[in-house]
Amino acid sequence: MKSPLVVFDLDGTLLDTHADLVESLNHTIAALELAPVSYGDLTYLVGNGAQVMIERACKLRGYILKPEELPALLQRFIAHYTETMPGLTQPYPGLLAALEVLKTQGYKFAVCTNKMEALARTLLERLGLTHYFEAITGGDTFTVRKPNAEHLIGTVERAGGDLRRTVMIGDSINDILVARNAGVPSIAVPFGYSDVSVDTLGPSRVIAHYDELTPALVRDVLAA
Repeated sequence: MKSPLVVFDLDGTLLDTHADLVESLNHTIAALELAPVSYGDLTYLVGNGAQVMIERACKLRGYILKPEELPALLQRFIAHYTETMPGLTQPYPGLLAALEVLKTQGYKFAVCTNKMEALARTLLERLGLTHYFEAITGGDTFTVRKPNAEHLIGTVERAGGDLRRTVMIGDSINDILVARNAGVPSIAVPFGYSDVSVDTLGPSRVIAHYDELTPALVRDVLAA
């Protein structure tokens, strides 16, 4: 029997990235002489990758972005974010302790994020966390991305897991939907970047802190 697999979203779930995302986004839209966005705008802006974040920031500032402007802006974002990471980004409190306990009980881990795979990998490498994960997939790894079920299914396959023994953990509607679409249970965290209360999204369970992410909890979620 394959080991149970816990799949995590990245931004707002595994890692508190908000300060660095805002900084790189503001650096990017400064090229258009747009006013900076704030953390208060982040829940609306984050969740679908850098390109969508740039598009939404421009729209938020009333700027009509021409399609031909986007590639240069995206590269500006990627260059700044890569150069400055990990910046202020840190794992959420209790995460590493929870991973260590789950690991001793035979659990495996993977990352399924709409962030570009190269950015996700680089960030996790610089934080010294890649050794925890059997697979790391991003919004550009496959031809689809969350909430399409195939993104999660492909992640599970790369991790050598079994969908019937998989739990998805995330902070937003994309995470809850991808789990539902793939037929796996989900655990939501309320400290991320969702613009609505996560308990309204219909996750299997909500945890307020990673101290609650225990082997017993994951077993209960898988058995439900």
